[in-house]
Amino acid sequence: MTDPQNIRWIQPTNGPVRAVVPVPGSKSITNRLLLLAALARGTSRISGILHSDDTDAFAQALADLGFRLSFDGGGECIIQGSGGKIPAQTAHVWCGSAGTASRFLAAAVAAGRGSYVLNATPQMRRRPMTPLIDALTSQGASIRTAPDVDALLAIETQGLTGGLITLGGTKVSSQYLSALLMAAPMAKTPLEIRTAVPVSRPYVDMTCGLMAQFGVEVDQEGYERFRIPAPTTYQAGDHVIEPDASTASYFFAAAAVTGGTVTVNNLSRSNSVQGDVGFLDILEAMGCDVASDDHSVTVTGPKRLNGVSVDMSQISDTVMTLACIAPYADSTTTIENIGHIRVKESDRISALADGLSRMGVDFKETPTSLTIHPSTPKGATIDSFEDHRIAMAFAITGLVTPGVGIQGADCVVKTCPQFFDLLQLLH
Repeated sequence: MTDPQNIRWIQPTNGPVRAVVPVPGSKSITNRLLLLAALARGTSRISGILHSDDTDAFAQALADLGFRLSFDGGGECIIQGSGGKIPAQTAHVWCGSAGTASRFLAAAVAAGRGSYVLNATPQMRRRPMTPLIDALTSQGASIRTAPDVDALLAIETQGLTGGLITLGGTKVSSQYLSALLMAAPMAKTPLEIRTAVPVSRPYVDMTCGLMAQFGVEVDQEGYERFRIPAPTTYQAGDHVIEPDASTASYFFAAAAVTGGTVTVNNLSRSNSVQGDVGFLDILEAMGCDVASDDHSVTVTGPKRLNGVSVDMSQISDTVMTLACIAPYADSTTTIENIGHIRVKESDRISALADGLSRMGVDFKETPTSLTIHPSTPKGATIDSFEDHRIAMAFAITGLVTPGVGIQGADCVVKTCPQFFDLLQLLH
């Protein structure tokens, strides 16, 4: 739980930054690999695991479901796979504030046999789950939600029947689709998912790609139809997690807005499975130089950024990063097709609007977009709304504008507990 009264004051850099930043592992990859390895046949070794509130909650939830995980105290985990079964027939698990834990584990336990209670923070319980609940109910699961149960979900199930699932509401979260895809091999018969084209499609690509690494190929027609063989079992293997591209975006943005240079090692622009490396394309359009090979990415900022007009529906976790450097550009920036981020950890468009307004930035907010004009931001205390991405993005403004404080800054523990320590490397 964050302390909303805790204010973290950001120290300006007083010039271009120069740093190699050891960005921790990807949250999205970590939680997918933990689940796939747990469901696989055999023993998997996963290196580069992120330790944060979201990933630690996910790992503990798997342990509470009876899976066997062993951490070495660093970034490596050995997982004894269950061969496609949920070991515990009854369990009460805590998902914290993690959408990945709440949604992925709901589908996974629904594919098991037993009675399960999933609970989460009030913040997570406010986020939508209905499309996933409807899909799992159509597969035979009995699911109760508040006010019928004092928890996020109570699930009683005898497994997924297979056949056809029509998934609605994917413009709210691609996590519903990823959850169903990963649970599908446990179904009693082959499963087909039909859906509208979701936002954040790169996360669906990530899910399908990681499933293939565990031996299950998804037969995919665009983003409207997915066929998954079942019953079948994932096969264990060894995997290395790359740095989190969403977290890296803040440090690349620091280079961009200060005219400095930041390198992140072990991240590849061309080979990454993370869609948020697409943020590098936006930085290039803003005038940055981006150099990348198979082992690193380096961003060097220009003397003055250009404004851009971009559709960020597919890389919406970096909307906050762009919005917080856009006021320093020499022309207007427009960010479109981002209405779905209003139902994340916070209403992120409104949270951005609140912070930009406090800093005296000239902008326009619509239900699905933000337009940000060149401004001279002033120091201000920014409300994080207990949203890690709001806190981290506005921290970057404090590198160039004196007097920026982040209220409730400890919410960064959700995905990057060491964020402010890493930020010090830029000074």
